[in-house]
Amino acid sequence: MAELRIGNASGFYGDRFSAVEEMLTDGPLDVLTGDYLAELTMLILGRDRLKDPSLGYAKTYLKQLETGLGLALDRGVKLVSNAGGLNPSGLAEAIHALADRLGLNPKIAYVDGDDLLPRAAELGLGQPLTANAYLGAWGIADALKSGADVVVTGRVTDASVIVGPAAAHHGWKRDDFDTLAGAVVAGHVIECGCQATGGNFAFFTELPDLTHPGFPIAEIHADGSSVITKHDGTGGAVTVDTVKAQLLYEITGARYASPDVTARLDTAEVVADGPDRVRISGVRGEPPPPTYKVSLNTVGGFRNEVAFVLTGLDLDAKAALVQNQLVPKATDVTWTFARTEQPDASTEEQASAVLRCAVKDPDPKVVGRAFSNQAVELALASYPGFHLTAPPGDAAPYGVFTAGYVEAGLVEHTVVLADGTHKRIEPSTETRELTSVAEPELPEPLPSTMVRRVPLGTIAGARSGDKGGDANVGVWVRDATAWRWLAHYLTTERLKALLPEASELTVTRHVLPNLWAVNFVITGILGEGVASQARFDPQAKALGEWLRARLVDVPEVLLP
Repeated sequence: MAELRIGNASGFYGDRFSAVEEMLTDGPLDVLTGDYLAELTMLILGRDRLKDPSLGYAKTYLKQLETGLGLALDRGVKLVSNAGGLNPSGLAEAIHALADRLGLNPKIAYVDGDDLLPRAAELGLGQPLTANAYLGAWGIADALKSGADVVVTGRVTDASVIVGPAAAHHGWKRDDFDTLAGAVVAGHVIECGCQATGGNFAFFTELPDLTHPGFPIAEIHADGSSVITKHDGTGGAVTVDTVKAQLLYEITGARYASPDVTARLDTAEVVADGPDRVRISGVRGEPPPPTYKVSLNTVGGFRNEVAFVLTGLDLDAKAALVQNQLVPKATDVTWTFARTEQPDASTEEQASAVLRCAVKDPDPKVVGRAFSNQAVELALASYPGFHLTAPPGDAAPYGVFTAGYVEAGLVEHTVVLADGTHKRIEPSTETRELTSVAEPELPEPLPSTMVRRVPLGTIAGARSGDKGGDANVGVWVRDATAWRWLAHYLTTERLKALLPEASELTVTRHVLPNLWAVNFVITGILGEGVASQARFDPQAKALGEWLRARLVDVPEVLLP
């Protein structure tokens, strides 16, 4: 059977609005997918649902379908997205209403059963604001096999919107673990949109025009292999390195688990297959774990922040004075001092640094105007040149993301077909507990040679991201010789030295020789997760770029 050409038009809620129309008009597709659900998005949708129970889905997708629905039906392109969020049935109803208004008659199905909030306490998940199990691909597959033109889901795994269409098209079975794993890997590459075509790419200066990169496409074959590409004539690029970078994004080790299969990332072979074409093959799969991961969002309390601008001389003394004068009563107080000033600066901004005080407390009054007003009251009684970056603000609630786990059989994964039929999707009958892979044999180290002190990024790429309160940093090099150096040089201890923020934290290294890469998981560096805003870069998006900027001793044989 011919390969299935699956495009992706969204990597997050807020991605390029025009991407749906662009993907449908810039070239041929069989399926167009969209990923709208990040950990933070579930919290945002949870707040929407509190205000209006009919909401809880990604409203942007509905607006995109005002032009996209007719285009997709005209071209025979199936639409699959997780934009249903916390209310997939509500989004399905809204799409029906839109279709009626446009004079269209699509067959619309939706996948449900991920919302565990009504049973959260019973399942030992506490009392969260949202509780959603990560479902797999088989509900989507059954919807497409029944003839659906549009499938919307709630919280499925990011790759499931790609795996489902591939499984339906190729007729895969539940225990076809190798082919399913291949589709999971392809889905992982394209589900973050332009990150596969040059966005957030360490070596972006080497790419052609990145002004308006095209969104990615996966051509998935019956054996589970795939080719990652994009529409001809669109911006950006698909290269072995853009694909490797995305493979390292938000992962842990060699085993990449989903409800349908555990993909072995250490088996993926990634090779060029022509201009803007990269082939992924050889991926092995194993039975999935017996539990489903659950996305849990709670309201952690209230937070506030003030930022003091310190300019010119005696910056340490100025910072110390403010910290002695401002003593918040909050349960959690964090001071950070960003030393961005330059000596003998030619502008005032370049002569300045920023001192931030962030506070958290269960009581909004403690961290509200009582706190920010206390900071403002120092204006005429503190360091010379006192000013703030913003007027005093009130407290705002913050969310906390945690991951829970429940037995797969306790999740009522259901697909509602276009004719209204409800079908229960049973979990995999074959499962395997998720364990770490033993560290593979390392390559022979390079012989001792002359070194030069240069930024790590001179020869290494990196991509970093968040998983709750943890961050991952994947680092790769581009040839076997450099890999012989990286595998031995960039140890856990070395990473802690290069990233002092991680020095007291648990750091785990995972080795992926097939990608010439090492991946580090830094436990707890993001505190309670992105919504708690515990860190300057709360999603760790630039953690890898900080690492690449650190100076290291690189063998001269590896340098230009």
